Amino acid sequence: MSPPLLPAPIADWFAARGWRVRSHQLGMLEAAEAGHHALLVAPTGAGKTLAGFLPSLADLVTNPAEGLHSLYVSPLKALAVDVQRNLLTPISEMGLPIRVETRTGDTPSDRKARQRTRPPHMLLTTPESLSLLLSYPDSFQFFANLKTIIVDEVHAFAAEKRGDLLSLSMARLQAINPSLRRVALSATVAEPAAYQRWLAPDGREKDVSLVEGEPGAPPDVQILIPENQVPWSGHSGIYAARQVMAEIAKNRLTLVFCNTRSLAELVFQELWSANDDTLPIGIHHGSLSREARRKVEAAMAEGRLKGLVATASLDLGIDWGDVDCVIQMGAPKGSSRLLQRIGRANHRLDESSKALLIPGNRFEYLEAQAALDAVQEGARDADIFRPGARDVLAQHIMALACAEPLEPGALLKEIRSAAPYADMTSLELKAQLEFIAHGGYSLRVYDRFQRLTELPDGTWRLSHPKFAQQHRLNAGIMVDQPALDIRFANGRKLGTVEEGFAATLSPGDTFYFAGTSLEVVRQSESELLVRASHKSARIPSWGGTRMAMTTHLACRVRNFLASPEEWKRFPDDVHEWLDMQRHRSVLPRPDQLLIETFPHDKLHHMVIYSFEGWNAHQSLGMLITRRMENLGLMPTGFVSNDYALAIYGLKPVTNPAALFSPDILDAEFIEWVESSSLLKRAFRDVAVISGLIERHQPGNRKTGRQVSFSTDLIYDVLRRYEPDHLLLKAAWADARARMTDVGRLGDLIDRAAATLLHVDLPRVSPLAVPVLIMIGREHVAQGEAEDTMLIEAEELARIAMQPD
Repeated sequence: MSPPLLPAPIADWFAARGWRVRSHQLGMLEAAEAGHHALLVAPTGAGKTLAGFLPSLADLVTNPAEGLHSLYVSPLKALAVDVQRNLLTPISEMGLPIRVETRTGDTPSDRKARQRTRPPHMLLTTPESLSLLLSYPDSFQFFANLKTIIVDEVHAFAAEKRGDLLSLSMARLQAINPSLRRVALSATVAEPAAYQRWLAPDGREKDVSLVEGEPGAPPDVQILIPENQVPWSGHSGIYAARQVMAEIAKNRLTLVFCNTRSLAELVFQELWSANDDTLPIGIHHGSLSREARRKVEAAMAEGRLKGLVATASLDLGIDWGDVDCVIQMGAPKGSSRLLQRIGRANHRLDESSKALLIPGNRFEYLEAQAALDAVQEGARDADIFRPGARDVLAQHIMALACAEPLEPGALLKEIRSAAPYADMTSLELKAQLEFIAHGGYSLRVYDRFQRLTELPDGTWRLSHPKFAQQHRLNAGIMVDQPALDIRFANGRKLGTVEEGFAATLSPGDTFYFAGTSLEVVRQSESELLVRASHKSARIPSWGGTRMAMTTHLACRVRNFLASPEEWKRFPDDVHEWLDMQRHRSVLPRPDQLLIETFPHDKLHHMVIYSFEGWNAHQSLGMLITRRMENLGLMPTGFVSNDYALAIYGLKPVTNPAALFSPDILDAEFIEWVESSSLLKRAFRDVAVISGLIERHQPGNRKTGRQVSFSTDLIYDVLRRYEPDHLLLKAAWADARARMTDVGRLGDLIDRAAATLLHVDLPRVSPLAVPVLIMIGREHVAQGEAEDTMLIEAEELARIAMQPD
């Protein structure tokens, strides 16, 4: 018997397939019937997306009407396209006259124009495309009867800048139609209450019903250790290439996930070398051209691939085909991320998803085991929600000004209803408006920064219609690093590489891209002209912050070190490694900060085992070496990974505690950030997002070098004449949170003050081997270099593993 909330055409469709309406799908119908906002947390394969749309479908069956009824927002353009494909099938089979369309940056302009005059019943879009829709004067009519907004994969962006933009956009939609109902969907939420507050108007958590899905079959996750040996060094897992190809051979479709684009290119080459049967395998990452990605996606959907090497570009809820195994190369970095990736296998609730983890080194083995335990326990990584970004707010206010004049009182009330901006004051809003109006005190003499004008009645309007076009051409939250297009002589675009890597190339040089060896023919300011090659090649490098191990997994790894009773689960060589560390030095308690000092290779080394992630360790390395220089300790360099930081120099450190005093995060931190390129890079991003600098002009796109030149000039002017400028504050917020991970850095310094344990040793310790072997190799990602690293690691390990 079908639930009473389900109209006959939908109930019959379920019955014809022998399906039952699951409890969480019914819960979403009940929340809609009560007029409540809803957060659905359900495992992958639970029919989450259908559950999100079910109330809308039911309402359109019961109360058919023209106009936009439901808006679906996803973090990926490809996800919107995939959902449309999977939604049109049941709508067609039910015989419902419901029109579903997508609107993203890839949508043709004529279709976009038609959508605004004759909107579909359901529109599938992204946060950026929604913001652009709100910038048109007819947005009030377009969204007047909108009943529901559905935010999919909400965990992927709610706590980031794109989440800030979407939260502000939902506030505007709620102002247009106060009865609008908000829905969010996710499979990996650690703290639902935080997401309920983010989703709710005015952050009222109680206004959002929490609907939880039925638990699915537990995942089948294993750690693959060829010959029961875990390497001392490396992070790619390529030592297991032949075993990975064997897994690919025996499955229908295997996804091989890598944490970076460089690693994906390297792993693909290693797998291809081990692909004796020439199985069809592909590669997918965000720097490939749209055409290249679509080609691979189509091959997946049609069952023409056996294996696909991918990055985060494919780890959200896209159902491309019969994926029956997921392999994670290197450490997963987070339990939520791993669970998301595991969910790509089978994509069915009642069947276990199969996954293999391949750690790159011994510390990564501990991390992989920690992640596996967390997944089996259902433990997730917590997300940190921070105050809304001011550069995003500037972009949003400009979008609203393109649609209508702004009245500050009403605008402040609307902005405050978005949870990330709940604490916005009238003075802060005034500063935002004045920034958009003239760019700030130091820039107000330039007409191009005078985008808003205050009228005598206190309202604000666009200074000139041209600024609306400028805004729509440049709006967006994701700021790419300066990049060059890669093209063949016939004009076909393969993708992009960053300017920094391109600057290292000369005609005749070769590099791997999209799984192919390419030879540089010539280079211009905006593109690399290439041809296919059979020569051995380099792996491209991409900048930006690295994916750091989460605090949650770091805590679990620390607990492993202090729990010998757990070691019996580990491979023999990992067990012996930890046992020898305990014999020769010490294994810290979870709350301790262990620092070892020892001589090696004619230098004095200090290794800090803090487990706070690569970004925090890089920041700490810069700060500590500066202190050492001031103390005459003559440091010569440092290396770091997610687990430890190693500093080496000409003189020994006899009192590490003096280097870790809490005031290091005050004047010294500020001085370092301001003297480095970090703040300038952060300023570039916020200047672009806020609209102060445009990337695009009609018929022309600025090169990354041109954008950087413009932002660097403004940055220098503001630093000198207006150091409290709104964008400098925004840049500082980014530099602290995103680039230096200052929160985890602070935790590290606090732990040092309370529990620092210094052990001075006569030679290198077992625990130090994985980080020390990186010295001189930290920027190399080549197969041959990894072979050399393995040889050197074995010699270093021989020294470290000798009992005293």
